Amino acid sequence: MAVLVLGIGNLIMTDDGIGVRVVQRLAASYRFPSGVTVVDGGTLGLDLLPMMEGVDRLLIIDAVETGGAPGTLVRLAGDEIPVAFRTKLSPHQMGLQDLLAVAELQGNLPGEMVLWGVQPESVEVGMELTAAVAAREELLEDEVLAELAGWGIAPEPVTAP
Repeated sequence: MAVLVLGIGNLIMTDDGIGVRVVQRLAASYRFPSGVTVVDGGTLGLDLLPMMEGVDRLLIIDAVETGGAPGTLVRLAGDEIPVAFRTKLSPHQMGLQDLLAVAELQGNLPGEMVLWGVQPESVEVGMELTAAVAAREELLEDEVLAELAGWGIAPEPVTAP
């Protein structure tokens, strides 16, 4: 089974960078089994299309407009994911919506898709997460690991030398 864990976002737009930050933490802290790819997708959009080929399960991590309080976590699955990006939070989300649409047209849409996201407080220019979102970063990472565990994937923690 091929699994793609894809962190999306822009690190210079405050909370918009949460997805990228989480996959960077995962990549630095864990060794993933064969068949699991962890990718900092940044704002690449359609440039990520080749990575979708042969993927059975896709787990996306991103800032998502939920209408909730800043820092609210949300889990979306399947057809809920493209609907979530109709409310455009940042330019990369249009790219992600296009990526999923083209992957579907090419027959490369994964059979299972899950998005773990967090309601941003700010997507203004800035390098730091807001306090509300930073406080949820570790919990978001835990939810991603729990999702992977539900798929039978147990990454191995990297031990410090």
